[in-house]
Amino acid sequence: MVANVVLTGGVGSRLWPLSRKNKPKQYLDLFDGKSLFQQTVLRNKAFCDHLVIVGNTDNSDLSRKSLTDLGISDYIEIIESTPRNTAAAIAFAAFSVSSDTVLLVTPSDHLIEDAAEYAKSLHEAVQLANDGFIVTFGLKPTKPETGFGYIQIRNNEVLSFREKPDLQTAKEFIESGEFYWNSGMFCFKAGVFLNELKNLQPDVYNASLSAFEKSSKGILPLEESLLIPSISVDYAVMEKTDKIKAVEADFIWSDMGSFESVYEYLVKKGHHVDEHGNMVIGTNICTNFLGIKNTILVVTDDAILVLNKENAQDVKSVYEQLEFNNQSILQ
Repeated sequence: MVANVVLTGGVGSRLWPLSRKNKPKQYLDLFDGKSLFQQTVLRNKAFCDHLVIVGNTDNSDLSRKSLTDLGISDYIEIIESTPRNTAAAIAFAAFSVSSDTVLLVTPSDHLIEDAAEYAKSLHEAVQLANDGFIVTFGLKPTKPETGFGYIQIRNNEVLSFREKPDLQTAKEFIESGEFYWNSGMFCFKAGVFLNELKNLQPDVYNASLSAFEKSSKGILPLEESLLIPSISVDYAVMEKTDKIKAVEADFIWSDMGSFESVYEYLVKKGHHVDEHGNMVIGTNICTNFLGIKNTILVVTDDAILVLNKENAQDVKSVYEQLEFNNQSILQ
């Protein structure tokens, strides 16, 4: 039995002003008429018997509406009262199913193409998970990307995890042929994961279990949740367990984490760019660019953002500044 665990947290700060706290990027209808959240659910439905949605009090209504629009009503819903990072989020999902259920853990905001290659990778991961391994997916890189973490892999064995590199280091990673993008996707039996979490991070395990046991109608209590250490599943389990295996995946993948990713996607879909690579998103107003190249103009009802495509990662710093001096514009 396989359950798709969809992690719906995150505000998509690098996609402000399109992505807002009240409607993060995973719920935006920018991608072939469906949101990234909806695409994630539909993509994995063919491989999974059950669906577990791990969300929060800010986005649970968006998830429910998105699933209703797809005609899906049979799923487990877990609502965090406060975010405690991915180790706890996955633990809640694992507590909600039987110990021998294989969990396919996926973020809700990734764009994945090449269905045949994706299916091949999932089948490999599920087989490894059934054999008792904790599986991570490494994506074959297409360029020296500085916005992703990397996994060093050789013959399904994980040699190391690396943080987001600078450009020169990313180029060296690519040249080595052993480094893959860290996709944030995982596969393992619920019981295997919980045993590893209990052994490696007992404080996270115990506090998460306490909060889960006191949940009501899928909503986790705030007081107990605040006692859970906030730590990513990579740091808590993946980088420490001796049960780790990796699938070397080659499907087309993007975390849609920046306007550079959105730009590349829209270009493939035929969105207009001028002869200098400039693009307008969000308005049909006649717009002309003079003396600049590779510039993206993003327009919403209450905000305008102008950026060079190569500076797409820097949008997060704008978001962080607004958190201090103009929070209302982030809603």
